[in-house]
Amino acid sequence: MKASYLETISLVERLHRQCLEVVKFELDRMGVRDLNNVQALILFNIGDEELTVGELTQRGYYLGSNVSYNVKKMVENGYLIQERSLHDRRSFHVHASESGLKIFRALGQLFDQHAENGLQNAQLSDDVLKNANETLQRVLQFWSVPSQYGNRMNPAA
Repeated sequence: MKASYLETISLVERLHRQCLEVVKFELDRMGVRDLNNVQALILFNIGDEELTVGELTQRGYYLGSNVSYNVKKMVENGYLIQERSLHDRRSFHVHASESGLKIFRALGQLFDQHAENGLQNAQLSDDVLKNANETLQRVLQFWSVPSQYGNRMNPAA
C-alpha cells in the first residue's frame, strides 16, 4: 500500500511538471517570451472573469506570495489589468487584458485539441479520466483533513 501511495504522489508531481512543459512548448510556439508557464496557467484560470487575488489563490491553489509576484509581473507585461475594489479599498481585482485573453483562448484551444484527439490516441476514455479524477479527489480529501494524518505528524501530540 505504501509503495502505491508514494507512486501516486510521484505521478501527481510529474504530471504537473509535464503539464507545465506542454504549456511552455505552446508559449514558445506562439513566440511568447515575457510570460512563463505558471503565469499562463494563472491566466487560463482567470479566463474572462474578474477575480480578486484571494479568489485566484483559492481557485488555483497557488501559494499567495507566488500569485502576488506573478500577478505583478503580468500587470507589468500587459497581460492583466489590476484595479482596486470599489467596495474594499484593501482588495484588488484582476482581469485579463486583450493579450491575456489571447493566451487564455490559445490554451483553451490546446486543451480542446488534447481532449478531442490526443487523449483518444492515448486510449484515455472519458470513463478512464473520470475514474482517475475520482481517485485523485479522494486523495485530495484525505490530505485536506489534518486529523486523518494521525498524531505522527505532530511530535508534540
